[in-house]
Amino acid sequence: MPADSWHRFTELGKMADDAGIDRIVVVDHVVMSTNTQKYRWGRFPTTPDAPWHEPLTLLAGIAAATSRVRLATSVVLPSLRGAVVFAKTAATLDVMSKGRLELGVGIGWQREEYDAAGVDWSNRSRIFTDTLGACVELWNNMPASFHSPTINFDDMYSSPQPVQNGGVPILIAGTLTPTNLNRLATLGQGWIPIMGETLAGIRSGVQAIITAMHEYGRDASTLIVQGTIPLSKNADDKWDLAATMQNLPDVFAAGATAAHLPLQMFCTDIEGAPTFFADVRRRFDEIVS
Repeated sequence: MPADSWHRFTELGKMADDAGIDRIVVVDHVVMSTNTQKYRWGRFPTTPDAPWHEPLTLLAGIAAATSRVRLATSVVLPSLRGAVVFAKTAATLDVMSKGRLELGVGIGWQREEYDAAGVDWSNRSRIFTDTLGACVELWNNMPASFHSPTINFDDMYSSPQPVQNGGVPILIAGTLTPTNLNRLATLGQGWIPIMGETLAGIRSGVQAIITAMHEYGRDASTLIVQGTIPLSKNADDKWDLAATMQNLPDVFAAGATAAHLPLQMFCTDIEGAPTFFADVRRRFDEIVS
């Protein structure tokens, strides 16, 4: 959407809600450097000056215009915001949306973004883990106390707390390194596989997560796995929605519980969004039911 239409994201969210779409997912960068060539997963999709709307603010606007659709990030960078402020912001949004928020979280790939935010890039893994742990504590206990190498507080009250039992669901993104697997097993409710992950990789990853959660005595039956639908093209080398949706059964068979479809690949303007959303919902129900 052009700059003078950005306010219409709330309208777009209502269109998705009205059509029966289950989840709206938005992305995050706080600031962007010119070093997009450091992006490790292919060509970076935008120029440095492209708009990256603050995701929780954007979802708050969409929450006010909707009543059912879940509101998610994929991913937001909590370490750049500070644990207590991030916990309060997310809890407030969860309350105002009546428990519809899901937080897909990640560390991020851009050192310049950490430097600009005044966060230690060399200690990013520890800060990320501690930020998530502090959020879980603040969402579930009053008063809350938390002690770690980077975040420490005692007897703090953070109200409101999230509507959802246990706090806002945390979906941890990325490759299942031992550290990431441990984060997910102890703090997470879901997994967002790394971009380009194969169906076989999703399948083995889900089994590893379930095993790890059981080892910590956690229930894995409600694990959320966001699987991206493999995109298909037609004979004219254009993205083909019908063919793409036929890949759904394989995504769910691999262990995904939610299928993620990029809007911009198939819908070029907001005027066509209601038809697009309705078509996606219809095709999904026909294929998955």
